[in-house]
Amino acid sequence: MSVKTKLITALTLILLVSFLATSLINYAFTRATVREELLNSALPLTGKNIYSEVHADMLRPILVSTSMANDAFLKNWIKSGEKDLGAITRYLSDLRDKYGFLTTFFVSAQSDNYYTQNGILKKIGPRDPHDVWYFAFVRKNVEYALDVDTNEAEGGKLTIFVNFRVEDGNGRLLGVAGVGVNIDRVTGLLEKARHDYHREVYLVDRDGLVQVHRDKSRIERYYITKAGGIRDVAQAILVPRDDSRSFQYDWDGEHYLLSTRYIPELKWFLIVEQSESSALAAARDNLVRTVIIGLLASILIIVLCSITINHYQGRLERLAKTDPLTGAANRRALEEAFEQFAYKADRYGRAFSAVILDLNKFKAINDEYGHLAGDNVLKEVVAITRRTIRPTDILARWGGDEFLILMDGGIEEAGALAERVGAALANGKLDIRVSFSHGLARFEKGDTLESMTHRADQAMYKSKDCECRDRDL
Repeated sequence: MSVKTKLITALTLILLVSFLATSLINYAFTRATVREELLNSALPLTGKNIYSEVHADMLRPILVSTSMANDAFLKNWIKSGEKDLGAITRYLSDLRDKYGFLTTFFVSAQSDNYYTQNGILKKIGPRDPHDVWYFAFVRKNVEYALDVDTNEAEGGKLTIFVNFRVEDGNGRLLGVAGVGVNIDRVTGLLEKARHDYHREVYLVDRDGLVQVHRDKSRIERYYITKAGGIRDVAQAILVPRDDSRSFQYDWDGEHYLLSTRYIPELKWFLIVEQSESSALAAARDNLVRTVIIGLLASILIIVLCSITINHYQGRLERLAKTDPLTGAANRRALEEAFEQFAYKADRYGRAFSAVILDLNKFKAINDEYGHLAGDNVLKEVVAITRRTIRPTDILARWGGDEFLILMDGGIEEAGALAERVGAALANGKLDIRVSFSHGLARFEKGDTLESMTHRADQAMYKSKDCECRDRDL
């Protein structure tokens, strides 16, 4: 694995791990904060608001039932023998119309007649399943009680009945009076709370039996002491206290938070419940959005870093293998190229040669025109030579004013190349005319770069000596 790959991999892991870890830590912190806020603030506050509404809505029927139980007219009518049916019917009808109740009633302990605003409904009896409530209430010997039941007088509508004992001055039971409230009025409050707060709200009695719930199939059938994970905390919930309390339980892979409040006038418990997952829905959505954005940002950063690293790595590689002044290959690049040429020569028998070019009287150019002009000459020589040689040939700066070409072919091809380069320089548009001496050497088995260039150097010096002797002659 290359250094670049290791760097990109490390950068990717650091970005992803850091980002995911930060996101998950923030989510865990948010989860703990939401749970704390629900248990200590939001759920109790919702319970308090709904308590006030339910209490206000149910207090009137309790007060009216209290008034009926102590009404002199009702007691006198009972003592007179319950003779005037029209009187009791008008009395119950007026109360129902005045307060908007679903029904008003009186059950006589003397005659067993069940009176409503419409007259006598029936005679009650212990064998009638619909009359169990009456005998159970009488046995409890309590002043009043709430009971949820179907209303025979109103076509079986589910009704919250407020039952109140009617006694004479000596405490003798005269009957049970009360009113019936349409349960939809209370369930409407709970449904509104569910819509506004996204929380489940319901009422249970002291036995844990659901009395009011938006899901009517649970009313009078569902015990919190027996169902689901709430049964684990049900006994603690069903302890009458003045303050609100909070609980938690797990069920079916969900964690639930709830707040409970006792309503003494109803002898019911108000329960406000919410699953933690629904409360954290916004936080989860935010986590998903954050992770997606973070991943995209990380990918973008990694791509940009890769492009930048590739760019600078390319520049570094070029700098590492290129002569900074002329752009020709440097000694390191030349050594790598020599290894490749030598490998192909040994394996496939492909001949290659080295051509050394030495600019003549280059020192004089520097002395006469200055080093800047000399540098420009070197650049122009490299540019012209590159255009002349083949793409497979390697041009390297061998010394200050010496250049070396590695090329496929033998001495003849090398000599022809040297002549082409010389002609190109002679015909090139150079500001300062230059010429060069050259030396050639063919690769021999066992050669190194040094041994091969040494022979080329010797050939070049012999060439220079011959040129000097020719001029002397």
